[in-house]
Amino acid sequence: MKLFTPSVKTQRTRRDLLKLATLLTTAGALPLLAQHRQALAAKTDQPLRIGYLPITDATPLLVAHNNGLFQQQGLNVEKPRLFRSWAQLVEAFLSGQVNAVHLLSPMTIWARYASKAPVKVVAWNHMSGSGLTVAPNIAKTTDLGGTTVAIPFWYSIHNVVLQQILQRAGLEPVIDGTPGPQQVKLVVMAPSDMLPAIANRQISGYIVAEPFNAAAEALGVGKVHRFTGDVWKDHACCVVLMHENDTVERPEWTQKVVNAVVGAQAWIQQNREETARILSKGHAQQYTPHTADTLARVLVPAQFDRQAYERSGALINTGWNTQRIDFQPYPFAAYTEALITHLKTTRVAGQNDFLNTLEPAFAASDLVDARFARAAIDQLGGPSVFGLPDSYERTEVIAA
Repeated sequence: MKLFTPSVKTQRTRRDLLKLATLLTTAGALPLLAQHRQALAAKTDQPLRIGYLPITDATPLLVAHNNGLFQQQGLNVEKPRLFRSWAQLVEAFLSGQVNAVHLLSPMTIWARYASKAPVKVVAWNHMSGSGLTVAPNIAKTTDLGGTTVAIPFWYSIHNVVLQQILQRAGLEPVIDGTPGPQQVKLVVMAPSDMLPAIANRQISGYIVAEPFNAAAEALGVGKVHRFTGDVWKDHACCVVLMHENDTVERPEWTQKVVNAVVGAQAWIQQNREETARILSKGHAQQYTPHTADTLARVLVPAQFDRQAYERSGALINTGWNTQRIDFQPYPFAAYTEALITHLKTTRVAGQNDFLNTLEPAFAASDLVDARFARAAIDQLGGPSVFGLPDSYERTEVIAA
């Protein structure tokens, strides 16, 4: 296994990471937030502008647009705008260029409490939908010792889950230097760079959103070692983030946005193959650069070979009935609380002092505004539509 050597693309990823780290500080966010306030003062009745990355995490937002669900709610909506990095997406969101995005759930915590950005999580975008993919020669987790594994960002559920997997195997995640035999070096890498990096044996694995795990399988350059949903049951990877100003000043408008997203998730549950076609590069909208076949490996339950993944060890908690990706919109408070608790002990590059005094229960009620998702679910027929408890409460289950 080669040691990881930074490429031109990787250097660009590092610049994006530094830019994102700057944006998600009080000083870095301030100019962008000022731009947003000026735009609001000039025009209060802004249309819905969606920002997204070309990953399956964006599925409900894109399906709602394609199926005209926003228009059915009476909303003026522009075509969703594709971004190539989290830094670009966050910059556009904070400055008000877009007003609804999907964002990594830990990143929303950083945005509100490290950069003091007035943002609100209004729904979950999906559950699970990520995996740890490794090179063909990796047979067990301990084989990762002394190698490098890529993550999409420090503040991601991917980093949290990966470190739990490594620590369970007696491996130490490290950020700097050359890893020892009982250590695994973590590097941040754009998802599009991960496939060539593992194919060229520059890294031993990566943990990321779909369909990049499915793509590695299809190309024969990697195999799924563990699904993240098999470590943290039904976790949220990306959530729907909106500006707090919209939730306060335009609650009816915000409710319509969430109604469409929730309606899209209910539609996706019954139309998985069509969803793969909508997201594919062959569709008229060209939302993503992925093929329908690759997306179907993720979205269509019939293509999820559960028994094969159980034999390989990618699925260990067989009683959970984990799906490769699933959809339900309600943002459970217990998840946010558990996420913050685990982030406090997860290694990240850069400053995370804001976590030291952040109370999980406070953040769960302050960051998340669940009333819109709950109202939208009730309009569709209630929590049973998504197999949710009537109490809208749950207990987090984590087993690495």
